[in-house]
Amino acid sequence: MSSLHPVDLAKAYRLLNHGPTVIVTSAHAGAANIMAAAWSMPLDFSPPKVAVVIDRSTRTRELVEASGEFALNIPSRQIARETLAVGSASGREVDKFREYGLATLPSGKIGAPLLDGCLAWLECRVIPEPHIQARYDLFLGEVVAAWADPEAFRDGHWVFEEGAPRSIHYVAGGNFFETGDSFEVKK
Repeated sequence: MSSLHPVDLAKAYRLLNHGPTVIVTSAHAGAANIMAAAWSMPLDFSPPKVAVVIDRSTRTRELVEASGEFALNIPSRQIARETLAVGSASGREVDKFREYGLATLPSGKIGAPLLDGCLAWLECRVIPEPHIQARYDLFLGEVVAAWADPEAFRDGHWVFEEGAPRSIHYVAGGNFFETGDSFEVKK
């Protein structure tokens, strides 16, 4: 089980600043979904804001639009297979949490669950920008709570000690890299 420690919101942007792959979780009216997203970034410091691309055809998009909330979960190499899986399946066809045996943690300020086994979590409320959502599938969010595993992120910085878990970055075709050696995940 993951260990969640609060991250000062003034340092929350650092959780995304290096461009990791993220997993977006969403929930509304008793339904929840999860998807991987390679395109996300920090936007501002105070209050902290983020951007993430959520395609209009996804179940996640429906839940985010209905609830006005989402969480960005930052996975590590240890759950790369699951990251690839949730990014390759449709939440309209399968309950991805059950299908892939994904455990969740309760969020602190929003209704979307947090994915257990990640390195960091950002709880976000949508900043309504209908034009960019419709035209570019781009969602802006204000970070209302941030958490990190202290083995990976502490004192406002990522840990780069030998053996520390690291975030992953999606390239294409099942290929990821982490800070260090690259690796491939087979479906």
